[in-house]
Amino acid sequence: MNFYDVSVGSYVQIGEAIAAVLDKGATHAQENGIDLAEVVDARLSDDMNDFHFQVVCVTHHSLGALRGMQAGEFSPPDYPQTDYAGLQAMTQETLAALKAMNADEVNALADQRLVFKLGGNEIPFTNPNFLLSFSLPNFYFHATTAYDILRARGVPLGKRDFLGALKMG
Repeated sequence: MNFYDVSVGSYVQIGEAIAAVLDKGATHAQENGIDLAEVVDARLSDDMNDFHFQVVCVTHHSLGALRGMQAGEFSPPDYPQTDYAGLQAMTQETLAALKAMNADEVNALADQRLVFKLGGNEIPFTNPNFLLSFSLPNFYFHATTAYDILRARGVPLGKRDFLGALKMG
């Protein structure tokens, strides 16, 4: 395995699954008279971020993480508020950008470092440690939470929807 496979390969698999989950959510809402604006604002718990934030973080902890590794710096997300269709478009744009990444350029990131800037704090990482201990766990957490919010809203989803296309062989 290489850095590209672990990063881009993982992001694309779950990113495509989340794109399909978002499509199922939109269809379910249309068929059941559910206002998608309510879904965008939905939370699993009052002390958790909303659906919008969860989907934004799928982009931020995948494409944003790779761009941060390229730049040597990563910070919390700052994305404008958008509607459900905007979140779907953002997810598709993220997938297109990930798929367009050059494997050699991504693999070269494995030898570099970045600083995670959070307020006045700076946390140094090697890119592999950032990917494995911060980016991927956050990516999966936010993808799961977005899935869970839709599931809690009655969207008929199962584990296979979350997993997406498996890499077999």
